[in-house]
Amino acid sequence: MDEVPEGVKFAPQTRGAPRPTATMTLTRDGPHGVEVLLGLRSVTMRAFPNYWAFPGGGVSSVDRKAVEAHPSLAGQEAAAVACIMREMSEELGLAAKGASVVALEEVDREAIVEDKAQWLPRSLEGNFPVDRERIRVLSHRITPPFGPVQFDNAFLHLHVGHWADVPLIDLEPQTEFTEVMWAQPNDILDRWKAHEIKVAPPVVTLLMEIERTLERFDGDMEKAAEDIAQRLPGRRSILFAHGVEVLPIKTATLPPADHTNCYLVGDPEGDYVLVDPAIRTLEDKKAVETAVKRHNGTPVAVIFTHSHNDHLADMNLLREVVNVPVWASEHTSKSVRVDRVLTDGETLTLGAQTWRVVMTSGHHPGHVCLFSEAGLVSGDMLAGIGTILIPPHSGEMNDYIEQLKRLKALKPHLVFPSHGPVVAIPERLIDHYITHRSARHQRVLESVRKGLSDLELIAADAYADTPNAHPVLAADQTLSHLLAHERRGLVRRTGGQWSVIEE
Repeated sequence: MDEVPEGVKFAPQTRGAPRPTATMTLTRDGPHGVEVLLGLRSVTMRAFPNYWAFPGGGVSSVDRKAVEAHPSLAGQEAAAVACIMREMSEELGLAAKGASVVALEEVDREAIVEDKAQWLPRSLEGNFPVDRERIRVLSHRITPPFGPVQFDNAFLHLHVGHWADVPLIDLEPQTEFTEVMWAQPNDILDRWKAHEIKVAPPVVTLLMEIERTLERFDGDMEKAAEDIAQRLPGRRSILFAHGVEVLPIKTATLPPADHTNCYLVGDPEGDYVLVDPAIRTLEDKKAVETAVKRHNGTPVAVIFTHSHNDHLADMNLLREVVNVPVWASEHTSKSVRVDRVLTDGETLTLGAQTWRVVMTSGHHPGHVCLFSEAGLVSGDMLAGIGTILIPPHSGEMNDYIEQLKRLKALKPHLVFPSHGPVVAIPERLIDHYITHRSARHQRVLESVRKGLSDLELIAADAYADTPNAHPVLAADQTLSHLLAHERRGLVRRTGGQWSVIEE
């Protein structure tokens, strides 16, 4: 946590038990093979906006009450099954009935969308079937530790037969999905690989597994699903995009984050680089080692985005995993041996993929981002959780804001930050950062123009709109703003007191 001011202590991060969730993999026999149903999540959704995903949601008290009220729900993952039945009725207007689905009456659908608790009494009245006979549990997956909350998701499956027998899906009146599609797994994956669509990472890996297993069983989805369900759970790749695999590594970083994302970037079948493999423990060394062995490509280099400690590795441990050259900026070469100094604008050919080096000063000298059609590996320029600090004596606030504008102009498909999950709508986040930082920059200047001269008083005034801000961090970031204004000749410091330079 090099960017955190000396003396600032944070309470240890704690996580509760993962929250139970459930998703439904609906499949059908299409004209040219097995098809899977995906829905396009609204841009207003907090998680994975504008992503294609399976229907599903969190297990609620309604679902637990349903298990008690419906004897037919008894069995493996009863609450998850009840949850997915309720979510299907709300999001798709469908109910499972044996090896098929039926459409709900409009009045029932609208009532459930309005109040999910209505699912239970209406199901008890027999308004729609409650049939779990053909619903299968495919697997479980706990979300990676990107944030303080994790989810334990049950992936359920129902094969609904011939495509012509499946009711048309009416998305009214729900608001979670804006569009649905039935498509073959390989077609979905091809569009994802071409960066035409965004698909939630666990959906990607499950589609890959379905595609492989269908080949083994000559397109028989029931046999494929049975085979998948019987396999022992194992570590699965987290694929943020085609050619971008992420591996969260435990680090001492800025809360609420407590991990740094290591990325395997490049051709999944050819050359790739490891970005910020910040391993410090044997456990994380093993995790990176497993990811490297599982990868079909060849590691050709390690890239460090910058030289803050939560991004650098114990090089002795790292060399036991991969003994490859280190690529980084000239500034980073002061902290670790660098075999190739990266420069702004140069291209890295990684198998069939090309990535461009984008040098972005501001957060830290020599900060490196990587850009391609897949998106932007942003290092600490942007965060998927929490915020970014600009250290007063190593960062530069003016540069940081200008570099944000430069990153926005790239129009990245996705942003892959060092901390937190993938950023689904980059423009929205970058605009927020630019607006927020620019406004704070101006507030600090206006505080000095009011006649405030003491750092703590300037900080209190400039952060008056953020009463819960940590006072030491507020003062630290205020100093960053002041130093940037000083470099522009707008303010001066005399004996520790700040004043405006008259024009």
